[in-house]
Amino acid sequence: MQHLLETHNLTKHFTASSFFRREQKVVHAVDDVNIQIEVGETLGLAGESGCGKSTLGRTLIQLMEPTSGEVLFRGKNLRGLRKDEIKEFRRKVSIVCQDPLGALNPRRTILQSLAQPFQIHTSMSQSQIHENVTRLLDIVGLSPAGLYIDRLPHEFSGGQRQRVNIARAISLNPEFVVADEPVSALDLSVRAQILNLLRELQKKLNITYLFITHDLSVLRSLSDRTAIMYLGKIVELARADDLYLNPIHPYTRAILSATPVPDPKTHRKRILLTGDVPSPTKPPPGCRFHTRCWAREGICSKEEPVLTDTGNTHHVACHVELRKLGISTK
Repeated sequence: MQHLLETHNLTKHFTASSFFRREQKVVHAVDDVNIQIEVGETLGLAGESGCGKSTLGRTLIQLMEPTSGEVLFRGKNLRGLRKDEIKEFRRKVSIVCQDPLGALNPRRTILQSLAQPFQIHTSMSQSQIHENVTRLLDIVGLSPAGLYIDRLPHEFSGGQRQRVNIARAISLNPEFVVADEPVSALDLSVRAQILNLLRELQKKLNITYLFITHDLSVLRSLSDRTAIMYLGKIVELARADDLYLNPIHPYTRAILSATPVPDPKTHRKRILLTGDVPSPTKPPPGCRFHTRCWAREGICSKEEPVLTDTGNTHHVACHVELRKLGISTK
């Protein structure tokens, strides 16, 4: 398969200043991440709040500039693009945010919000833009479009607003879309409708997704591969079913144990993690999960494990589990 997007040692740090103290702290939001996303696939990205998922997604589409490392889109390094190249890249990528209301200007009608991408990136006439907005609303299930096009965002339900956001995200036929927890703010019944819409659009428009969520049960049915992130690092990456049925990393097993099982006869033993998530301004040495890991050994606090292929495209970064599989971590 062809890589649509890939990263090489991608890092994103923030400088955090304290009002009462003069020193500045560095927040390690994303640290040395190497991933490849194939054309037409959905890569799921899961982990606890604050682990760096959203920062990674925004850095991939250049809404945030990397601290170091590279992002390649169809083999081209995105660092140092000219203004015209950046504008062209913006047409090829987009994002669907978590908060459907906050993502829309409350003073703009749906027509005005959806017209903006065409006004910025095309030379279409007003009638052509109106026609395309009508088409977009029909595609995302808001039809007849005449009932919605002149309304303001507060006149819509949460699910309808997210459909509008999705319409805006696909308006310029992007190749890559970051879906940043697009259903977490919605009711359960509406979530299924939005997920089905995203699947349909992917097939119809050949979109590649990075789907960010904390709900692994969603990723099993939606993603082709799933990556697990902890404190700025990818700790496990595998095909969705393989990761769900055969998790290797202790952290993956812990968060999967909290995921509901659809079969009422099946009971999954809950793994409760002890201790707090370390501060991203001072991540632990070695494996970043070792301070909460029940399986840790001496090497875990001294050497950082590398994300390693265990076979069959299942990658894991864990000294203990790799040793059990007979794979050297040195």
